[in-house]
Amino acid sequence: MNCENNIKCIASDLDGTLLPPTKIMPAETFPLIDEMFRRGITFTPASGRQLPNLKKLFEPALGKIAIIAENGGLCYMGGEVIYCNPTPADDILYALDIIKREKDLFPLCSGVDCAYYDSDDGMFEEVLLRSYSNAKRVDNLESAVKNNTILKISVWDKLPAAEHAAGVLIPKIKGLRTKVSGYDWLDVCTESADKGKALCALMQKLGITKEQCVAFGDHMNDLEMLQASGRAYVTANAFPELKKYIPNIIPSNAEFGVIKKIKELL
Repeated sequence: MNCENNIKCIASDLDGTLLPPTKIMPAETFPLIDEMFRRGITFTPASGRQLPNLKKLFEPALGKIAIIAENGGLCYMGGEVIYCNPTPADDILYALDIIKREKDLFPLCSGVDCAYYDSDDGMFEEVLLRSYSNAKRVDNLESAVKNNTILKISVWDKLPAAEHAAGVLIPKIKGLRTKVSGYDWLDVCTESADKGKALCALMQKLGITKEQCVAFGDHMNDLEMLQASGRAYVTANAFPELKKYIPNIIPSNAEFGVIKKIKELL
């Protein structure tokens, strides 16, 4: 039995989209992944989270899915990284200097396999360990940047990032992509890295067209991915600005809107 309209790839953001406010994976996720795999559909979680965390989260289904991690910094499938777009060290160091001048902003530099930070703020460490399975505190963050391939800087904000960090950093950081990626997170990376380009690389690897791809999201860091897909949906709880670009609204993450829509598509 084939999926209606010949869908071959379904990509979904996690936090705020597939995952409910509790952050607990919906019970129907893995049975749905099995069904999609049986029908020749590649399910693709697409997140700002790091690859080790996503591999752990989706461990029961790793052989059946692709993964877009670090907000499009890399794509993983079949046991290997098939696409990687790091940010040059000089650009990371330039942005770090600006970020560290601001109050209540905490940078985390994400590498392919590990993330690095130099703050001992307990609240920051508690938050980052929820989403990062492999994070290391270092004495000198700039040295870690020089000695490792860094994909992006994730900036945690003690205030809502859209109201605070965005207003502070976007006007100051030039020549890099600086976007809010969640309630209290903002990401800084090379301008050429986003979830949309990673999804395009995946579609090329799979040998499919955008018309065969469906995508789900809830925040502005999902926009390029949604635009790269043939059919795009945002959850009812999505950032208001995103809804201006993507008018197809499904039930909120609290109502398991993505799960319901995937069932409908199947």
